[in-house]
Amino acid sequence: MQDLKEKERRLRAKKIVAYLKRAYPVPKSELTYKTPFQFVVAVMMSAQCTDKVVNRVTDTLFNIYKTPLDFAGAKPQDFEREISSVTFFRNKAKAIRAAAKIVVDDFGGRVPKTIAELTTLPGVAYKTANVVLGELYDIWEGIPTDTHVKRFAYRFDLSDNSDLTKISKDLERLIAKKDWKYVNNGLVLYGRYICPARPHDCSTHPLTKLWPPSASRWPQSA
Repeated sequence: MQDLKEKERRLRAKKIVAYLKRAYPVPKSELTYKTPFQFVVAVMMSAQCTDKVVNRVTDTLFNIYKTPLDFAGAKPQDFEREISSVTFFRNKAKAIRAAAKIVVDDFGGRVPKTIAELTTLPGVAYKTANVVLGELYDIWEGIPTDTHVKRFAYRFDLSDNSDLTKISKDLERLIAKKDWKYVNNGLVLYGRYICPARPHDCSTHPLTKLWPPSASRWPQSA
C-alpha cells in the first residue's frame, strides 16, 4: 500500500514538474539585488514577509550597504530602523549583521558555495541556503520549501510532513535531481500569480487539472 502511494506521488510530482519546466523555464528570484551578499540579505529578510515589501526596503537600503563589510559595520539602531518595515526586523537585523561578519572573517568576504558553509550563518537554514546557492551559483543541492511549496506539497498530497526541511526531503525523494531547480521558483510564481493561498475555485488551473482532488484540499495554514 505504501509503495503504491509512493509510486502515485512520484508520478504526480513528475507531471507537476513537467508543467513548471514549461511555464517557468529559467529559475529566477523576484527579489532585487546587485551584489551576492545583498541577495543573501534579501532572502533573510523575506522570511514571513512578501518579496514586494522586501524590494521596497532594499530599493534604498542597497544604495547604502553593498558588501558584507558594509553590513557588518552597520550601526544596530540605524540598521533596525532602516529595515523596520519587514517582519521581525530586530531579529533579522541582528542575524544579518552577524552573518556579514562571519562572511568577512571566515570566507574572505565571499558568499559560501556549500549548504554546510551557508548554514553556519545566523538566519540561514536549509531553505535559505538552497535559494542562495541556486540563484547565485546555479547549484541545486536541495529543494527549498517556503510557504508556497508547503501549501502545494499538501494540496497535491506529496508529503505527510509539516516541517519545511522534511517536506524538502520528501520532494527530493520524489523528483529527479536534475529537476530540483524548477520546483521552488515555479511553485512560488504559480502561487503568486495563478493559485493564491486564499480558498477559491481553481478547477480550471493547469496544475489542478493534472490532479483534480487538489481543488478541495486547502491547508489550514500555509
